Amino acid sequence: MSVVEQPQADLVARYSGNLPRYTSYPTAASFTAAVGSPQVEQWLAALPASEPVSLYFHVPFCDELCRFCGCNTSVMRHESGRVAYADLLREELHRYVQALGVQRRVGHVQFGGGTPTTLPAEALRALMRVVRLWFSLEPQAELSMELDPRHVPPGRLNLLAELGFNRVSLGVQDIDPRVQEACGRIQSFEQTRDCVQQARAAGIAGVNIDLIYGLPYQTVQSIAETARQIAALRPDRLAVFGYAHIPWKQKRQGLIPTESLPDSTERLAQRARMDAVLVEAGYVPVGLDHYALPHDPLARAAQDGTMHRNFQGYTTDSCSVLLGIGASAISMLPEGFAQNEVSTAAYARAMAASSALPVVRGVARSAQDRTRGAIIERIMCDMGVRLDGGPVAALAHEGGEGDFAAELHALRPFVHDGLLQIEGATLRVTERGRPFLRNIAAVFDTHHAALAAQAGEKARPRFSGAL
Repeated sequence: MSVVEQPQADLVARYSGNLPRYTSYPTAASFTAAVGSPQVEQWLAALPASEPVSLYFHVPFCDELCRFCGCNTSVMRHESGRVAYADLLREELHRYVQALGVQRRVGHVQFGGGTPTTLPAEALRALMRVVRLWFSLEPQAELSMELDPRHVPPGRLNLLAELGFNRVSLGVQDIDPRVQEACGRIQSFEQTRDCVQQARAAGIAGVNIDLIYGLPYQTVQSIAETARQIAALRPDRLAVFGYAHIPWKQKRQGLIPTESLPDSTERLAQRARMDAVLVEAGYVPVGLDHYALPHDPLARAAQDGTMHRNFQGYTTDSCSVLLGIGASAISMLPEGFAQNEVSTAAYARAMAASSALPVVRGVARSAQDRTRGAIIERIMCDMGVRLDGGPVAALAHEGGEGDFAAELHALRPFVHDGLLQIEGATLRVTERGRPFLRNIAAVFDTHHAALAAQAGEKARPRFSGAL
């Protein structure tokens, strides 16, 4: 089929809408109270003794709140409250150890939030002490922590290096003063530069930086300047997210004037310009919205088809078990997903009420879910998938699902617009189609259509904009 060159506005009109980010399948929108601690304990009991796990600790505290943020965060002023929360993290981790036994192999440990460095130094030391006592960290394990360059306590980067952390992720978003003012996040370029330099000086090998397009008052020109200046710092990885304006879920976003936000066509132009700047600076595009220097393990994983995607985004972590520790944290197991109580107060009450895991909702995965989840993950990670071979074919055979004729038919518009190539049962997203990965993946999502039908056309969208 010949490719018809479509103007950008036409593509936006065709493919805009609200879609999951596909950090899991089924997505969190399918979570219900049908999954609780008893189900998770059964799933844990079924894990072979040799099965490794990954650890994710969620710290929902920040020193100040940014208006654009869609995360469940709050400001915790009292150190005693932060210490008490760290104690809860340690207790929840112990409950997992009781279910799994000690010395499970671990290749990835990540702290996210929020701003995990709000945990006091001694609380962080105590937590990492039990991680090393109860688990067997692999020699090349990746230990990562998110940072706010505006609020890094003195000596904290040296402490992280001492505790074995070898990667940090810095929130930046944008360096334009007008954009920062509208977002309620004033952060000088010098603060970011100094934080990167301190991390390098401490011996932390990996530095990631997060940027966002689609923020208030951003332009194609201003976002290009942000990309150029940040690329000059040579972070190993960059995550370039599209801003999700969801004021019905996060009231703080209501402080951002709607008229200051770019429309979908402008957002796509901003994304394209940032992509051009970063590629020119030597970065390799990875998946939907990440970039990495060629030497970085994520770039190599993307090249050889071993990259994965979970609730923390793109990762080199191939582990099928991720234990989410803390308020709102999500765990991943072969049988399904489970989320803890979302608010810090509810999480603390659940931990105090019983010795069970503080799980409040989740979803079990069917054989069909595992097949379609594998397809969606490969599309999001590899920009393509083979439907009749490899792991997808094995899972499809196991679940009795191997006919994707309807999906191949539904993908024809993407082929027509030059976003996708199909040869037999092999899909390959073109470079032009990279911004539309979520749209292509959604064709294989049977849950999304059902949720949309249940919600009705006038209901609030459950997901962020696709573009």
